[in-house]
Amino acid sequence: MGTAPQAELHVIDHPLVQHKLTQMRRKDTSSSAFRQLLTETSLLLAYEVTRELALDQVRIETPLVPMEAPQLVDVPVVVSILRAGNGLLEGVLQVLPDARVGHVGLYRDHDTLEAVEYYCKFPPLAGRTIILVDPMLATGNSATAALDRVKAESPAAIRFLCLLAAPEGIAAVHAAHPDIAIWTAAVDERLNEVGYILPGLGDAGDRIYGTT
Repeated sequence: MGTAPQAELHVIDHPLVQHKLTQMRRKDTSSSAFRQLLTETSLLLAYEVTRELALDQVRIETPLVPMEAPQLVDVPVVVSILRAGNGLLEGVLQVLPDARVGHVGLYRDHDTLEAVEYYCKFPPLAGRTIILVDPMLATGNSATAALDRVKAESPAAIRFLCLLAAPEGIAAVHAAHPDIAIWTAAVDERLNEVGYILPGLGDAGDRIYGTT
């Protein structure tokens, strides 16, 4: 499988991304507003995570003349870590409407903080570029487990996209998968004693679906 540079991290500090993230962090932001903000933000994040996708030149006809024009060599497959990953998925698919989609369902055992898999369904991943999405990179256990699952399918490359990351989660992912590049809107201070990101925004899945 192709590899990214060691311990590669991209922090997307676009003003609109940072503004929308602030609104999502507010504890009084409603679930409906949170979902809308996350979709809008994921559109912006998707532009960045796809910035260096390979292009090929193809012959086309404009209304006036023929020309050589750039076209994606391959549309990435988007894999969502359930359930919160679907909050990012919607915006990414607006940018990549032809992308095929996979899902891996993981929940965090609140005693051990380990990831427990309950569902996995992928389209063919062999030789493809994969964008793995999950809003929160906290302990890194879910991301690492999902990356293990995706790598078993022999993709060409994987890019991990999240909204927020903790230093502990970044370190855990890069320890287990040093070839994986991470894109995030912010790196927060730390994890608390039960594995939540501080200052963070709470549990992303609960905020998206109103299950707090």
